[in-house]
Amino acid sequence: MALSLSDPFCVERHRDAFRDLVDGHVDILFANETEICSLYETADFATAAAAVRGHVAIAALTRSAAGSVILADGAEHRIAAAPIARVVDTTGAGDLYASGFLYGLTRDRPLPTCVRLAVCALPK
Repeated sequence: MALSLSDPFCVERHRDAFRDLVDGHVDILFANETEICSLYETADFATAAAAVRGHVAIAALTRSAAGSVILADGAEHRIAAAPIARVVDTTGAGDLYASGFLYGLTRDRPLPTCVRLAVCALPK
């Protein structure tokens, strides 16, 4: 099962339920930096990333301009953000990221390629 944390305020309100889901019911977790930090009640991304390890098979964590961090099979993949000229509206960005990532994953692509699909930055 895949889960997107979707909203830090939702995580704040339902933290225990989300932690229960992540601990044993979710295979793939999508979260941005604010959401994963909220889930583990820390302001430090590295601490939150360490906390999610071992609870899900894949954690796809986005960090805005800092790119993505994918945690899977004991490995950590850091992928730079795709350059863009101007951000107009981020509504739906997480959903689009998840859909591109899952598209690549269901086609047995390597995890860094799944991220490139997620951000529409395919290598030439």
